Amino acid sequence: MPKQPERPVRQRADARRNYERILAVAEEEVAAHGADASLEKIARTVGVGSATVRRHFPTRRALLEAVAQQRIAGLGARARELAAHDDGRAALLEWLGEVVEYCVCVRGLAAALSYDIAQPEPHDENHCAADLEAAAAPLLARAVRDGAVAPEVTTADLIALSVGIALATAGHPDPVALAHRLFHLAVAGISPQR
Repeated sequence: MPKQPERPVRQRADARRNYERILAVAEEEVAAHGADASLEKIARTVGVGSATVRRHFPTRRALLEAVAQQRIAGLGARARELAAHDDGRAALLEWLGEVVEYCVCVRGLAAALSYDIAQPEPHDENHCAADLEAAAAPLLARAVRDGAVAPEVTTADLIALSVGIALATAGHPDPVALAHRLFHLAVAGISPQR
């Protein structure tokens, strides 16, 4: 029997290269324009059709999540590092402060983490937020166990709070300073100093 041509493998390699090129350009566009980065401009810059971009990233959220994944992984690693901290409250608050700062400083990250109330599909999970919630879980559990955080506080609450602060301060002349101020005001509500 004659050997089949290797065309499907080449197509997969081409698709992977397209994905990587699209993602690299998307990172630049999101850095420049935040969550409003143009999918059409990304396609033109890469030299592919907009259908190719949409095949890899069917929604704007999918594109933003892909761009944010490396940063989200870094925040997850930081949470694991802080889990060894002696003071559970301090570890949780330090990590949350870093999440807020990331969300404020990295354009598009807050949008990638925000929950869209009108998600088109029930299974359209926000993977970035879910990853951060998973990273926060051990820190929150320890702070709750230590009595430093109210037991009804959830990781989803903490991520939503961080994102809300970032989105609320985005247009401020000094968003980082205002975000830190709002974060500390919120902390007084979720975990008053004993």
